[in-house]
Amino acid sequence: MNRVDGKVAVVTGGTQGLGKAISLNFAKMGAKGIVILGRNQKRGEEVAKLIQQETGCETHFFKTELSDVNNCREAISFTLEKFSQIDILVNAAGLTDRGNIVETSEELFDKMIGTNVKGPFFLIQDVVKDMIKKEIKGSIVNIGSQAAITGQPFLASYSLSKGALATLTKNTAFALLNNNIRVNQLNIGWMASDGEHQIQTKFHGAPDNWLEDAAKEQPFKRLLGTEEVAKAVTFLASEDSGMMTGSVIDFDQSVVGGYPFSPPKPPGKLELS
Repeated sequence: MNRVDGKVAVVTGGTQGLGKAISLNFAKMGAKGIVILGRNQKRGEEVAKLIQQETGCETHFFKTELSDVNNCREAISFTLEKFSQIDILVNAAGLTDRGNIVETSEELFDKMIGTNVKGPFFLIQDVVKDMIKKEIKGSIVNIGSQAAITGQPFLASYSLSKGALATLTKNTAFALLNNNIRVNQLNIGWMASDGEHQIQTKFHGAPDNWLEDAAKEQPFKRLLGTEEVAKAVTFLASEDSGMMTGSVIDFDQSVVGGYPFSPPKPPGKLELS
């Protein structure tokens, strides 16, 4: 089940959290080669070494700034030089910095779109070109968010970026139907990860034990785990998901549009700083 035997995968955000979990699971499920993309050279090289030692799967790291199109193209060229093919692309990297419609700066907006939309767009472009040329029936998996539908007020540009990614997923999937290249998206909810811990403590002033308290309030008494999301991504990337394409799937312990009594509302008025 969910095997990716002999496949070569590129995974963005692979130096920690979800991207790392996805890369490791691909390796365990038979991948021939993996290239993880990220910004932290030291951590990326350590993760690549760890995956190769634990699984025997040839794994490389390529330092990449997703908002830099030329850098994205270099990452794909590097992968093709190492393996001569790319079967799977997972866009797992994501910027989640906070800012509502009033306080979001142009700098933050451009950074958000660059990382969450521009980078995935041009990575997909170069990967797809190679897949078409070599007639590879590949799979692309984008990591989205429940925030793509509306999102909290403090996630204005983030929600916008994930909504754009969902449209990109469906548009690209339709365009590539006859090439049998599948494109799907997993809209994940609140997940326990290294990145989430940094966000909670940096932006929300949460104590170090915030995860324990947050878990108590959830229906399943825990947050999503990176390993279970990685397994879902592997399913979408593998032949077990059949002809599924253009799907944007919610993976969360909530149901969009459902509420106990009255519709939710923001906590208060937006204030000018």
